[in-house]
Amino acid sequence: MSNILKQNVGSIDRIGRLVLGAGLLSLTVIGPQTAWGYLGLVPLLTGAMGSCPLYTLFGFSSCPVKRA
Repeated sequence: MSNILKQNVGSIDRIGRLVLGAGLLSLTVIGPQTAWGYLGLVPLLTGAMGSCPLYTLFGFSSCPVKRA
C-alpha cells in the first residue's frame, strides 16, 4: 500500500495540478456551472497529496532524483 501513496509528483507538477484543479472546480460555481467541473477534484487531490496513482502504475515520477 505504501507504494501507491509514494510521493512521485514534483513541485512544478504539483503546482500545475493545484491550479488546474482549482480552475476546473471553479466551473461548478462560475462560468457554465456544469457538473464536469468536479473532475477538477482529481488533479486537486493528487497535487495536494503529492502522489499520482497513474504515475505509479506506469513507473513515472516528476520528483527530482536524490543523489547520495
